[in-house]
Amino acid sequence: MDLPSAAQPQYFYPNKMGRIILLALEEVIGHNGVNAVLNLAHLRHLVNNYPPSNLDRQFSFEEIGAIQKSLDEMYGPRGGRGLALRAGRACFKYGLREFGPVLGIADLAFRLLPLGMKLRSGADVFADTFNKYTDQVVRLSEDEDRILWIIERCPLCLGRHTDSPCCYLAIGIIQESIFWVSGGKNFNVQETSCIACGDENCTIAIDKVPLE
Repeated sequence: MDLPSAAQPQYFYPNKMGRIILLALEEVIGHNGVNAVLNLAHLRHLVNNYPPSNLDRQFSFEEIGAIQKSLDEMYGPRGGRGLALRAGRACFKYGLREFGPVLGIADLAFRLLPLGMKLRSGADVFADTFNKYTDQVVRLSEDEDRILWIIERCPLCLGRHTDSPCCYLAIGIIQESIFWVSGGKNFNVQETSCIACGDENCTIAIDKVPLE
């Protein structure tokens, strides 16, 4: 079941990030597939009318959550999860094109850092980007083996109630970001808590040691 959105406060992504999400989803399921998801999500105003590429905060968390919910409804939980992961990875590609120049993680000094420092520095930069440009609230923590990406205000599961963590778009973005930061290494990334499951926050754990 889903919680009534009217009870939720209003938070937003900038239009540019909303556009990136829809373009990434279009890459994965096609233009007609995106239109079908938007119709199912009761977001017909976005059909063939993606947000403009600006930083005005007008793409609501409710819209993002409705898109994620509709993916699960249209393709089933397992199919929706896989598509959200793929869309998340595509989001990073589009996002790097749009925000890369202001991130400062492509210069030589960054590339020469040891892997562990690159992972933590990259995570810091990406968290700062979300905290600066969106109403999403991210903080970082870590233990001996993992970096913890903690989303205290999450758009992906806003108003949802699920039996297992459901923020797969965020997992896909993080998977692709650390693949890029590390120079092509894969890491285990897992959501260990989720607001939609009744947890206090959404926590995504990133192993510090690559899989291979």
